[in-house]
Amino acid sequence: MAELISMAWKLRHSSWPTLMIPHSSVRLTIHIELKEKKIMKKIAKLLLLLTLFTPAAFAGSHDHADKAGAAAPKTQSYKVQSPKIDRAKLDALLAKPDQLLIIDLRRPDEISTIGGFPVYLNVQFADLENSLASIPKDRTIVTVSNHAGRSGRAADLLAGKGFHVAGWAGAQYYEEEGGKLTKIVPPAPKK
Repeated sequence: MAELISMAWKLRHSSWPTLMIPHSSVRLTIHIELKEKKIMKKIAKLLLLLTLFTPAAFAGSHDHADKAGAAAPKTQSYKVQSPKIDRAKLDALLAKPDQLLIIDLRRPDEISTIGGFPVYLNVQFADLENSLASIPKDRTIVTVSNHAGRSGRAADLLAGKGFHVAGWAGAQYYEEEGGKLTKIVPPAPKK
């Protein structure tokens, strides 16, 4: 009698509960099938069907401009007004460091990875307008970024605010044209 009263729950390899009722030398095992197992299977099938058919449903429901024969409007890219400076002109400006200010718009990690110019003022493009008071107006300015995307816009912004801007340059283009960038190697960590 005590054996029948003492029941133990055990988890099998299927991870579903199994009720074990020991009875003398014969063991009776009853598997408890939960309704949740059937429900979970139905949910999984539904999610699979939704995953397979949702992209097709959305693709067919959009009214694209190209269906009507009209091309989609293209986004207009920014057209830089300031002149691009090539390596020869930038080297000539670098020969007069007392008259030049290079504003490097790159992040510090970009400058350390790619290299920079011997002397520059580092201002992120997003902070440039807030930093105008710290930029001297008595020097010729060249703005620099990696491929001249940020530097062209910055040159136009500064020229519009009354600064004497010679133009803009891309540091990687300068190096490709044979210019030498200064690469700063960080010191080794102290042991």
